Amino acid sequence: MTCVRETMRLRLKYIVEDTDRHGNVRIYVRRHGRKKRLKTEIGSPEFLVEYRAAIAELEGEPKKEELGPGPSAQGSLRWLIEKYYTCAEFKRLDEKTRHVRRGILDRLCRDTSKPGGIPHGQKPVARMEARHVRALRDERADRPEAANAIVKALRQVFGWALEAQIGHIQSNPARDVPYIKSGSEGFHTWSLDEVIQFEQHHPVGGKARLALALLLYTGVRRSDVVRLGPQMERGSKIIWTEAKGLKHLAKQRELPILPQLRAILDSSPSGHLAYLVTEFGKPFTANGFGNWFRKRCNEAGLPHCSAHGLRKAGATAAAENGATEHQLMAIYGWESPKQAALYTRKANRKRLAASAMHLLVPERNTDESVPLSSSDSAGGTKTA
Repeated sequence: MTCVRETMRLRLKYIVEDTDRHGNVRIYVRRHGRKKRLKTEIGSPEFLVEYRAAIAELEGEPKKEELGPGPSAQGSLRWLIEKYYTCAEFKRLDEKTRHVRRGILDRLCRDTSKPGGIPHGQKPVARMEARHVRALRDERADRPEAANAIVKALRQVFGWALEAQIGHIQSNPARDVPYIKSGSEGFHTWSLDEVIQFEQHHPVGGKARLALALLLYTGVRRSDVVRLGPQMERGSKIIWTEAKGLKHLAKQRELPILPQLRAILDSSPSGHLAYLVTEFGKPFTANGFGNWFRKRCNEAGLPHCSAHGLRKAGATAAAENGATEHQLMAIYGWESPKQAALYTRKANRKRLAASAMHLLVPERNTDESVPLSSSDSAGGTKTA
């Protein structure tokens, strides 16, 4: 099974999978006759966090909702985090983000710096400094994604506490603690050759080719590609509301349907509310689609490729073709130019390097470069 093989490469134990009646692949952790479903994408930092939380729960450790026994002490880190869970900022996060963040913070409250030590959740929050956050980060230095997740979560907690003027909080100790650089760029960015290889294996008219075109020529996330359908077309445009952050702030998107995508849509079976449906005629879930598409990549000999990698490939191509940061923001729905700048910087480096490579060749004096004549090499010059 593809998903199981993927997790085996990560050396994760107790992973099983099954397929529901809608054709969606579901991933579970099974321990002691019980199992816990994992909903985040395999290979992502969130997946590892969810996997470890599931192991802890199945092994009998406190559930993610349980920070620890007994009431939290006034002014403790656990006390602050419990207050954070009740605030509007936390409740307005989408369900998956809340699930992951709560798992990170609850585990932090239970953890100790050394065996038999005081759990971090019982320590006084007013005395927490940047050096303490750095120490928490460094305890997981061998897992940069998990270490950085703690720093990010604490930044949010303390940032909220300062704005809400919660007692005992005078500063944000996590604000200036840098993330650990992992050296990884995340999901693999597809190359043009890989796109062609996929197209050659999955011809026009099939669901896999339609999925590739939708991802590449709209740049949408998995959570949106499974919702796109003919009813969202308005002439030569497609208009939809993003799934990400829908409960927090509805963001309507409008993009032209490129001729390349139009040709694929017209050549692919449709008639459903969604372009992409399972073998049972039902729309995919985001995770179900991600697992299904990864299998299509495996079939094309591209096991390292994924749906999200096509979004990155499109942004790379647009930047290399001259798209500005604000144009990329409009295409991909980014609110800040920070993400777009990553692509424009890389593209600019490539263009500048290509235009400046000739400068590596040193200039030479033309007189010095003229070869000697045969008479000169013989030791003299011929006079009239």
